[in-house]
Amino acid sequence: MKKIEAIIREERLGLVKKALEDDGYFGMTVSEVSGRGHQRGLVLNWRVGEYRVDLLPKLKVEVVVSDQDALKVTEAIVKGARTGEVGDGKIFIIPIENAVRVRTGEDGEKAI
Repeated sequence: MKKIEAIIREERLGLVKKALEDDGYFGMTVSEVSGRGHQRGLVLNWRVGEYRVDLLPKLKVEVVVSDQDALKVTEAIVKGARTGEVGDGKIFIIPIENAVRVRTGEDGEKAI
């Protein structure tokens, strides 16, 4: 199993959800996060001068899938999240040792 963690722009969540749903993936966790990458935030110009917004608001979308579905899910997220501009985000693919469904006690891929 793999955990796909995607850091995306807030305004792209609807498109990412649709791309995942179109491919048959409905389960996900979404968290509000803030951070920065190579862009190092934004510089805004105010009347009194420049102001740097160091950490930008983003969303983290987490999806756990079988190993064979990881590439398809990653491609769907890229399809929905990409604007072509700096700050589109990152995707991390992490191995998962096990999963357990609390309600039934099922584990492994049956739990996802």
